[in-house]
Amino acid sequence: MILPQPGTVHAVLENFLGHWRGTTRLAASSWGPERTAGAEISFTRAAGGFAVVQSYRHTEAGGSHFEGHGVFTVDRDHEDVLWYHVDSMGLPPGTPTRCTWVEGVLRVERHSDRGIARHTFRVDGDVLIHTAELRLGEGQDFVPFMTSECRRV
Repeated sequence: MILPQPGTVHAVLENFLGHWRGTTRLAASSWGPERTAGAEISFTRAAGGFAVVQSYRHTEAGGSHFEGHGVFTVDRDHEDVLWYHVDSMGLPPGTPTRCTWVEGVLRVERHSDRGIARHTFRVDGDVLIHTAELRLGEGQDFVPFMTSECRRV
């Protein structure tokens, strides 16, 4: 039996590893007006190198907060990066999402009965940029939801 080798997923996510701090700009939506929040993001190797755990938290000026936790791993049969995600909205996590990786940009589209959330992660110089766009209901276009820009701490 040939045992799998650890490291595949974190090789793809190598530039993301570490702890990041900055701000998240939330676009105006049915959840509230446009605003900013303090943000922290971390990417940590886990499961002997077979996974990377991602944690995100933002805290708004009034003290309200949101957090999400993801696990990136590799589907060896298809050589895809998968993302399992759960957050403080309390909705069930659903099935893992297949990610695309093109020229240093990791894109994830999470489909649910409510619509599609498209996340994009990239490192530009020394800044980690995470954007999320939503396409809810029958809407045809993605609309900006949030953009986080964080520096490694």
